[in-house]
Amino acid sequence: MAEHFGRAIENLKRKILALGALVEERVHEAIEAIENRDANLARKVIDGDIEIDQAEVDVEEECLKLLALYQPVAIDLRFIIAVLKINNDLERIGDFAVNIAERAVFLATQPKPDLPLDFVGMMQKAQLMLKNSLDALVTLSAALARQVLAADDEVDAANRQMYITVQNGIRANPEKVESLIHILSASRHLERIADLATNIAEDVIYMIEGEICRHKTEEYKTQIKK
Repeated sequence: MAEHFGRAIENLKRKILALGALVEERVHEAIEAIENRDANLARKVIDGDIEIDQAEVDVEEECLKLLALYQPVAIDLRFIIAVLKINNDLERIGDFAVNIAERAVFLATQPKPDLPLDFVGMMQKAQLMLKNSLDALVTLSAALARQVLAADDEVDAANRQMYITVQNGIRANPEKVESLIHILSASRHLERIADLATNIAEDVIYMIEGEICRHKTEEYKTQIKK
């Protein structure tokens, strides 16, 4: 029984990591579609959402099966609970990638604004947070998970700067307001992706230490900076 359960846990870990990798790829493609004004790539992201949805259902069914068959306790139980929550967050990140891709479809029909927009830098920060949160899950590293919590401020700051840049762009070029609003919307979706990566990191800390650290993010940021 223990051997079968161990294999099942490893299989679950592979599934959640595969979903994480797929979601990371979709986020990257969505931002690339905006940067390159590539409507075909954007539509690929939109059409591929069903693959993420199905993978999320598969992971949830696997978690429920493990709970029913093996009645796990202690860290094994916390792991399955954490995966259930992370699974939902990954699916939502996939939805935000689709939202960004939808903005990209429209922006592909518009000229690029002459503004200092750092979508790539913002995307890289958000993707690194997502990657590190999943790596923390695999390596059982609470320290790496806490680094993700600390990194959220950088993405928040980038989103605020994007808002200021777009606001100034609208004032200077009111005829481009629709394009600029789409850009601001994409930035907001990226910021939400970073928030969800933070949620994943919090679930990893719970899984490892049994501590619910929601609403304590600022405390962890202070500890890391020291």
